[in-house]
Amino acid sequence: MEESILYAKKYLEDILSFFGLNTEVHATNEEDVIELSVPSTHMNGFLIGQHGDTIRSLQYLVSTALKNNGYEHCRVNVDIADYKKAHQERLAEQVLVWVDKVKESNEPMVLKPMNAADRRIVHKVAADHGLTTASEGIARDRHVVLSLANDDTPTTPEE
Repeated sequence: MEESILYAKKYLEDILSFFGLNTEVHATNEEDVIELSVPSTHMNGFLIGQHGDTIRSLQYLVSTALKNNGYEHCRVNVDIADYKKAHQERLAEQVLVWVDKVKESNEPMVLKPMNAADRRIVHKVAADHGLTTASEGIARDRHVVLSLANDDTPTTPEE
């Protein structure tokens, strides 16, 4: 695993240097996920991309490079200037608002489609506050339904 982390770190640093950004990437391993963190620079907007599209592309490139070069394959998470961390915190706060609405209305709430990482956050925060969650839909239309905890309904996310 250590070799995979070092390779992923070096590979991302090489990509960044191609764009003229020579910076140290911080690399860690948490639960079989290689976490690569790029510090804040003058290129944050470019590296993050619209709605984080460039970050996801960088993750894909690093993950594919690991796989194609025979390294122990695991998930890769790239974060630029703590963009993802801030996004996760904002989403968790919004989930708390939704939890309160569901508890007040006693009605299920269907959320807008979101990516797997965001759905994972919704499942966790909602479950921590006593709601049942379920992922429904296919591909880009996959979304979470929040409802009051019910003995008949499982609380496990369908990721």
